[in-house]
Amino acid sequence: QVQLVESGGGSVQAGGSLRLSCAASRPTYSCMGWFRQAPGKEREGVAFIYRGGGKTYVTDSVKGRFTISQDTVKNTLYLQMNSLKPDDSAVYYCAARDTSCYALDPRSPAYAYWGQGTQVTVSS
Repeated sequence: QVQLVESGGGSVQAGGSLRLSCAASRPTYSCMGWFRQAPGKEREGVAFIYRGGGKTYVTDSVKGRFTISQDTVKNTLYLQMNSLKPDDSAVYYCAARDTSCYALDPRSPAYAYWGQGTQVTVSS
């Protein structure tokens, strides 16, 4: 069964950094990314990477601070988060699907596979 296992969450002061990892149980997906959900808020797309890694999308609120990448050898997706703000506090989920990022907006939460979530807490 396909599984995505996240790690790397934790607590950090504003301005700090965290690196999230998502280990996948199979080598390839057509589209992968990160979502986050804060209490009382809708789940929102954060960053996405297209198959091959040549194209990425990062939502405006984290652009310039977050970077998505992947290691296809390790079957692992990463989210490097720098200059963290309290508003970044949320549970972060990795997601994967077999529908191309080009075929359907990757920000749409129509993903077949989800990780369990990892908590990120940013304190002032």
